[in-house]
Amino acid sequence: MNRGATARTLATVVLCCALCVTALGVAADDALDARLKALENELRCLVCQNQTLAESNAPLAEDLRKEVRSLAVAGKSDADIRAYLVARYGDFVLYKPPVKPTTYALWLGPFVLLAAGIFVWLRIVRRRAAMDSSTDSPHAPTGADEVTATARARALLDDR
Repeated sequence: MNRGATARTLATVVLCCALCVTALGVAADDALDARLKALENELRCLVCQNQTLAESNAPLAEDLRKEVRSLAVAGKSDADIRAYLVARYGDFVLYKPPVKPTTYALWLGPFVLLAAGIFVWLRIVRRRAAMDSSTDSPHAPTGADEVTATARARALLDDR
């Protein structure tokens, strides 16, 4: 084998190794990006409040995404990252906060409001039904009473 062929073979091997390392790095980055995207979808933007960290374009959300990435690159697990953010910002940073005494209002509030709304609606319906039935009672004005009331109203208006 001559020197040129050996150099080409060596260059080919080095190039293949470099491509393999690059491909592994890209695959690792893709896995990390997928992990971070899933984690960012579980975290709330503290500025927007109705968007996840992944959806928000706020500067604080950008900073939090960078912080989450740095923690993930440092080897922290998803649970460790969530715990860190909860310790720093409270349960509000989680898009689905845990059920515990401090978050009962978040979880039970909508159901309590729904029950209160149904209760008020039923009371209104019952009162209207009671008022409708009372107008059909024997104490309700008769046709003669209405004619008399109309005649009195006309008399009062004609006096002017």
